[in-house]
Amino acid sequence: MAVQSQAKMRNRAKSTNQRNRKHCIIANLMETMALAYDGAIQRLIDAFAHLPGIGPKGAQRIAFYLLNASDEESQGLIDAIAEVKEKIRFCDICGNVCETSPCPVCADPRRDHSVICVVEEPKDVMSIERTREYRGLYHVLGGVINPMANVQPSDLNIAKLIERLKDSEVTEVILALNPNVEGEATTSFLSQLLSQTDIKVTRLASGLPVGGDLEYADEITLGRALAGRRAV
Repeated sequence: MAVQSQAKMRNRAKSTNQRNRKHCIIANLMETMALAYDGAIQRLIDAFAHLPGIGPKGAQRIAFYLLNASDEESQGLIDAIAEVKEKIRFCDICGNVCETSPCPVCADPRRDHSVICVVEEPKDVMSIERTREYRGLYHVLGGVINPMANVQPSDLNIAKLIERLKDSEVTEVILALNPNVEGEATTSFLSQLLSQTDIKVTRLASGLPVGGDLEYADEITLGRALAGRRAV
């Protein structure tokens, strides 16, 4: 009986210790939460966390980097953001970002004004310009048709595109949208809309990337590569 009583006491004491340990862990967690970043530093972290491509940890690293940065470096970032918000606008003709309208591309007489390349965002203009293979004009839609996000054709910069085609010498429109569901839907919509005109409508070729292997190509990519084959 004495042995059983001692065993019960040990079990009771062990259970009590486990409860106390659990309470200590919870208390520590509560204290940690209470000691979370407060005020300006937390607002800065939250602000960075709302930017695309930046998660909570990345936002925290950037915030503490700026906290330890020199006043000159921090002020440089502040001035750059303020200058962008103050000076940058959208081109009245193509919708690209610029400081003065029309943008340098639209105002350049050396560009081929008979071809317009339609893209989704201003960043796509720079992607094509870096190839140094295109010398025509651009038209930025400002997005793509996306019913899930409540983005309709009327929300895009399509009306201005139609106006440009009516009052210019354009003979070809290149649809250079991303090959995803929304991009394909927008490409289909624009191709049907422009089929009522005499303007040639083309799209970017799609197929196997340079250095790619047939073994790893998906069916859609390989099918488009076969459909877009050309003589050598």
